[in-house]
Amino acid sequence: MISLRDVVKEFAGSKRSIRALDGISFDVKRQEFLSIIGPSGCGKTTLLRIVAGTVPATSGAVFIDDRRITGPSDKIGMVFQSPVLLPWRTVLENVFLPADVRQAARTQYRERARQMLATAGLGGFESEYPWQLSGGMQQRAAICRALVYEPPVLLLDEPFGALDAMTREVMNAELMRLCDLSRPAVILITHSIPEAVFLSDRVLVMSGRPGRVVGDIPITLRRPRTIDIMGTAEFAALTHEIRTLLVHHHGLQTN
Repeated sequence: MISLRDVVKEFAGSKRSIRALDGISFDVKRQEFLSIIGPSGCGKTTLLRIVAGTVPATSGAVFIDDRRITGPSDKIGMVFQSPVLLPWRTVLENVFLPADVRQAARTQYRERARQMLATAGLGGFESEYPWQLSGGMQQRAAICRALVYEPPVLLLDEPFGALDAMTREVMNAELMRLCDLSRPAVILITHSIPEAVFLSDRVLVMSGRPGRVVGDIPITLRRPRTIDIMGTAEFAALTHEIRTLLVHHHGLQTN
């Protein structure tokens, strides 16, 4: 579904260029959930923007369904670190925004939008405005907006980073349920090892700058998953494996 081939990204500095990403290559299968985790500054968000077509790679290429990405694509839905909801539109109107941009008839998406909002625990809030919702509710609406037109690819840039730990766990379960409705291929950027393990089919581990892939960990936990799975020995072993890779490639001390 998604293929990256030897992606390199350099930024011009005052005296020299700075290499943010170095030789990134990986594939994401159709309907696969992939998380990318790594230290701050390793280029994770830059990598996601290259996949989205909003930032060009210095060299290398990204393909979706064997078609090279050279700019933004309607095959891709994206959720940012903040909800980015339009304050003058109701929750339902915000979810309809992709349909309006695509100049599609709202009737085509109405039932799906209401179904997704209900699944996300926002049934009955369709006529409210973003400022009337909590941060977690706003982010749920943003995820519904990204998925309403069933894009085959969903990109998530640390969507729950600003939430408290308890709300974040609830949102992880909500995200899993929403993705089950449309089954896109997902790439999630996160700093949370438990979040990556809970949600993913695979986790890529990146080194410090310049970012390189230093680990590709399959997540073999059974699906469907509930929060209780975080207390199992298998979950603990996977988080330990990923943490060990991060420590080794980032030069951190364990004691």
